[in-house]
Amino acid sequence: MKKPEDEIVTNEEILRIAMEQSAEDINCKPEDFLQSRPVVVRLEMGPKAKKFYKEPVACHLISYGSNIVASTKDEYRNIVTEYVNKFEFYRCFETPNLYWLNERLAPKGQKICFMAEYYLPDVNRLRPLPCEYETRVLEPRDFADLYKPEWSNALCEERKHLDVLGVGAYVGDKLVGLAGCSADCERMWQIGVDVLPEYRKRGIAAAITSRLAVEILKRGKVPFYCSAWSNIRSVRTAVKCGFIPAWVEMTVKPREIVDEMNK
Repeated sequence: MKKPEDEIVTNEEILRIAMEQSAEDINCKPEDFLQSRPVVVRLEMGPKAKKFYKEPVACHLISYGSNIVASTKDEYRNIVTEYVNKFEFYRCFETPNLYWLNERLAPKGQKICFMAEYYLPDVNRLRPLPCEYETRVLEPRDFADLYKPEWSNALCEERKHLDVLGVGAYVGDKLVGLAGCSADCERMWQIGVDVLPEYRKRGIAAAITSRLAVEILKRGKVPFYCSAWSNIRSVRTAVKCGFIPAWVEMTVKPREIVDEMNK
């Protein structure tokens, strides 16, 4: 019998859903992430891949902590296969080993581009945290006037149709903090959060993020959170809310795309 949509899922179910989605993202099998050895597959982004992934991509590396799964275009397969077999899987996401891969891909016009750590909620720890300000649950109809630079992490103007839910913190009628989520794939909604500079370090980010995560679970979806591991402020917010590190990713893109980002 199918569970009611609003039933809170277990940590095991959450992790399974995340692995199934990652498999859709890079054209592998969910069980590939549980192997004790590297797995290399052909890179193909299917129709169910997360919406924020965009071609062109030369290769995509993911680890859930047991091994590394490398999804790569055929012309880079030999280089990527040698790389993931040469170093310990967790070393493949850090310097100096990254230089090995970058230097061998450079003659082919490719560069390492995005790197990030992703977090999933621990349902045994996740609770709405208190906030000294009023908080409100927001629906897409409430976002119309909020596509502004100060809320660019919580909402995405380029993909408005994916912004599905939010929680705002208010001082009177003034919005001072906003956590929003986008339906980046069928079963998982990604959280982003912004707080006005003058209201930071008051627990607002954690309060609205934790409440939004609970609201997402109530709707039968899995909330997930992304951060650069060097963004300590963002990582602390995730941990405080009850999120735990779940997987890491790295992508390789054409040199001209990376160079354009660095202008």
